[in-house]
Amino acid sequence: MTSFATRAVHAGYDPQANANAAVPPVYASAAFDLGDAERGDALAAGEIDGFEYSRVANPTVDALERRLAALEGGVGAVAVGSGMAAVTYALMCAGEGGGRIIAPSDLYGASVDALADFLPQFGIHTDFVNDVNDLDEVASKIGPDTRAIFAETVANPSTALLDIAPLADLAHRNGIALIVDNTVPTPYLLNPIAFGADVVVHSTTKGITGHGNAIGGAIIDGGRFDWANGRFPQFTARQQVISDDRAGVWHSFAGKFGNEAFIKRIRIKYLRTFGAVASPFNAYLTLVGLETLPQRVARQVETARRVAEHLTRTPHVIKVNYSGLGNTPQFALVGRYFPRGVGQILSFLVDGSAENVRRILDGTRLFSYVPNIGDARSLIVDPAHITHREVPAAARVAAGVTDNLIRLSIGLEDADDLIADLDQAIAGAY
Repeated sequence: MTSFATRAVHAGYDPQANANAAVPPVYASAAFDLGDAERGDALAAGEIDGFEYSRVANPTVDALERRLAALEGGVGAVAVGSGMAAVTYALMCAGEGGGRIIAPSDLYGASVDALADFLPQFGIHTDFVNDVNDLDEVASKIGPDTRAIFAETVANPSTALLDIAPLADLAHRNGIALIVDNTVPTPYLLNPIAFGADVVVHSTTKGITGHGNAIGGAIIDGGRFDWANGRFPQFTARQQVISDDRAGVWHSFAGKFGNEAFIKRIRIKYLRTFGAVASPFNAYLTLVGLETLPQRVARQVETARRVAEHLTRTPHVIKVNYSGLGNTPQFALVGRYFPRGVGQILSFLVDGSAENVRRILDGTRLFSYVPNIGDARSLIVDPAHITHREVPAAARVAAGVTDNLIRLSIGLEDADDLIADLDQAIAGAY
């Protein structure tokens, strides 16, 4: 297999199949000529590969999906309109029909809102745990209706790390899937499928695209989970959309697609029906961003570590959350899962009042006050008031998201300049 950097530039795209264009073109077409009646019928039946309607598949988006699958080590991928579309599609596909999900309470705010408040309206309920790495606590929540465990590989904004392998082993012994959000580290820093995760989701808006210019999400299927094990009736029930009722031929997703059953159901049922489609232009921007993913993230990790180390010595900073520092109880997990670093996100707690926090936010000159991560620009935000506003107060406090917490996403600027900017903003706030 070629190196990650080579795959980030070349994987999933054939220039000869695209008029020898060196860069994947933007196919700005809602639909595609079916050719003739026989070919059209075969395309609609899924008997041959091709493109007919961009709500289901598009050549530009297809190149992105193939590249992401190659980078994550999956059997297939579906790109969608946003990271939250990826999260909700993956969880609904696993839990539909009354399933339960096990998840920690320190997830990204919108994910908590979806799991705790919104997905229950669709019959999918969540059993929250305090520590998803506590196997006994997780095991105590597994019941006959449990379908999946969902967690973030690096939590935002605490940077708590997921111990993937033992959690995957626990899940698989009980016939349930492990679905992980790998947005913060990106595939460059971590490949969860290699450690046993079954499905990986991303907000490609973040580090994968890397320039804050395109909203998107992706779901990647590891292709090793048995969706026909009895816990997931939606995968073994016959489905009209993939069958030929005229000929009396009926299929289930597990029967027809085997180890690609999950990702095919995402595309054919969720993307096609709910329609959170990735635009070809956004897919193009994401492909451009992917080409420099290793170089960007490596630089950002190096700078993030320097900034975090400096903040541990900065007046008025009383705690720094960055698992890559080497002084946390989870540091053994860094060596196992994150030899290239844990990412460009860190957070820190300051003393004083909400007014001091406001002055720090308003006092920075290089850091942009933006609710995003993974950008080429360095960003600053107060999670309790912005990214985690919809999380119940008790869950915010349990996750360490208090009013005095500030989150940073480190960009590509010079490390010394970023440190100087934080120093002057913090000093000026007091």
